[in-house]
Amino acid sequence: MDRRLFVKLGLLIGAANSINNDADAAVSSSSKSEAHLANNHSLIDADVIELQALMSSGKLSAKSLTEQYLQRIKTIDRAGPHLNSIIELNPDALAIATALDAERKVSGARGPLHGIPVLIKDNIATADKMQTTAGSLALVGARAPRDAFLVKQLRAAGAVILGKTNLSEWANMRSTRSTSGWSGRGGLTKNPYALDRNCSGSSSGSAAAIAASLATLAVGTETDGSIVSPASLCSLVGIKPTLGLISRDGIVPIAHSQDTAGPMTRTVSDAALLLTVLAGIDARDSATASSRGRATDYTKFLDKNGLKGARIGVTRNAMSSNLRQQAVVDEALEVLKQQGAILIDVELPNIAKYTDSELEVLLYELKADLNRYLAEFGQGCAVNSLADVIAFNEKNRSREMPYFDQELLIKAQEKGDLNSPAYLIALENNHQYSRVEGIDQIMREHQLDALFASTGGPAWISDYVNGDHVIDGFSTPAAVAGYPHITVPAGFFAGLPVGVSFIAGQYAEGMLIKLAYAYEQASKRRKVPTYMAHSLG
Repeated sequence: MDRRLFVKLGLLIGAANSINNDADAAVSSSSKSEAHLANNHSLIDADVIELQALMSSGKLSAKSLTEQYLQRIKTIDRAGPHLNSIIELNPDALAIATALDAERKVSGARGPLHGIPVLIKDNIATADKMQTTAGSLALVGARAPRDAFLVKQLRAAGAVILGKTNLSEWANMRSTRSTSGWSGRGGLTKNPYALDRNCSGSSSGSAAAIAASLATLAVGTETDGSIVSPASLCSLVGIKPTLGLISRDGIVPIAHSQDTAGPMTRTVSDAALLLTVLAGIDARDSATASSRGRATDYTKFLDKNGLKGARIGVTRNAMSSNLRQQAVVDEALEVLKQQGAILIDVELPNIAKYTDSELEVLLYELKADLNRYLAEFGQGCAVNSLADVIAFNEKNRSREMPYFDQELLIKAQEKGDLNSPAYLIALENNHQYSRVEGIDQIMREHQLDALFASTGGPAWISDYVNGDHVIDGFSTPAAVAGYPHITVPAGFFAGLPVGVSFIAGQYAEGMLIKLAYAYEQASKRRKVPTYMAHSLG
C-alpha cells in the first residue's frame, strides 16, 4: 500500500465514524454556511485508494458511504445551493452497496472500485429502474433493454451506480444559442464555485456533482469539449480518451467519429483507476478492436517524477485569449520547468481548416447514429427517429424550447446518408488536418511527448437570453482527431477555476496521465468549492 495513505488514515478513520454535520440540515446562503460546506469534506472528498483502505479495515462500508453521499445530495443538490446536478437517483443504490459489503466479507473486493459510488451522465443506458433521456422530455419513458457496455464494466468492477447526472440536452447538439447545463427534463445545473456561473457542457452535471463531492467518481461523454471543458470550469481532472478505447455502445450519440465517454474525477489517480475499468473490447463497437493490446492498467503511469525530461510543446496559438488568466498558465509552465520538463514553443497548424467541416460531419452522423440508437433503446418513449424528436419539441415548445430552439437538429435532419460525397469529403478533411497535418506533424517535427495549453477560459454567467458566452478552448484538435486529452486543475482567476491540458497522439493515455499526475502532485491547485451565490466578476 502507498505509504502516503497512512499519513491520512487516522484523520479519515475519524471522519468515517461520524456523519457529516452539514448533511443534517438545509444549507443557507450565508457565508458561514458556505465556509462550512467547503471545509467539512474529509471523508466524502477522499480518493478511491483512501476509501478502499477504510473499507478493508472495516472502518467504513459501501452502504455507509452511499448513505452519506445520498444525504449530501439531499442537502447540497436538492436544497441549499441547489446545484441541480443529478437528474435521477438509483433507487437500488443502497441495496447494491449492502450486497457488495456482504460480498467483500465473504470473498474480498473485486478490485479498487468495489463499493465505490459512481455517477453517470444521463445519456448512458442502464437496464435498471432509471431512465436514459439525454435530458430530453422526448425520451421520458424509454427503458433500456440492456446496459451500455461501460455500465457492464462498472457493475463487474463492483461500483455502486448512484444515479445519473444532468447535462446539456442532447449533449448540446440542439442549438447554437443554447445555455449549457440546461435540459428540458433536468433544468439548469449551477457551478459550485459561483452559483450564477455556468459549468459548460455537456457533462455539466457530472462536473458539478464531483466538484461538490456528491460521489467519488463520475463518467461524462464528449464529442468536442464536453468532458474537458466542464472539468476545467469545476477544478476537476477530465480525460477524453482515444476514440475506441471505451465502447460507445448504449450511449445516446452525436457522432461516431468523435463520441467517447471518459472519467471526471477530483484526482489524476482516480481518473486512471476509472479509465482502467471503462476501457475494453466490445463486439458491438468495432472501433474498440483497435485498442486490443493497448488498453492497460493506467495506474502504473502515476509517477511523481513523470515530467523529468519530457518534451512538451507549448501551443501558444491555442491558448485562451483571456490575457488576465495568463498568470495562472505561466505558473503552470513554471511548475513544468521546475519538475524537469523541456518546454518548446510551437504552433499547432491547420486548426481553422477543419472548423467548418467538423460541424458538417457531426450533422450527418447525428441523423444516422441517433436513428440507429432509437431503434434499439427508444422503446417506450414518444419518438422513434430524429424527425420525431423535432416534431415532439415543436409540439411541446413551452417545456422543451422556452429559451433556445433546435436549428441544429433541423439541419441534421436535412442531411443525406453517410454515403453522401459532402460527408465523406468533410470527414477526410477533418482527419487530414487534425491528425496527419496537425497533431501528428507538430509532435513528429519537434519530437514531443505531448502538447500543452490552457483548457479554456473561466466560467461565464449563465444567460438564457443570449446563450453561452464561450470564447475559446483547446478541445477541438484532439476531439476531431480522436486523440486523448487530459485536463488538470491549474488554479483560480477571479475566484473561478482554470485548467491546463495535455494532448498527444492515438492511445497516448499513459503518457498524458504520467505528465498530468506529476504536474498535479507538484502543484496541488485544486480547492473545494465555496458555493458563492454570485461570482466576483
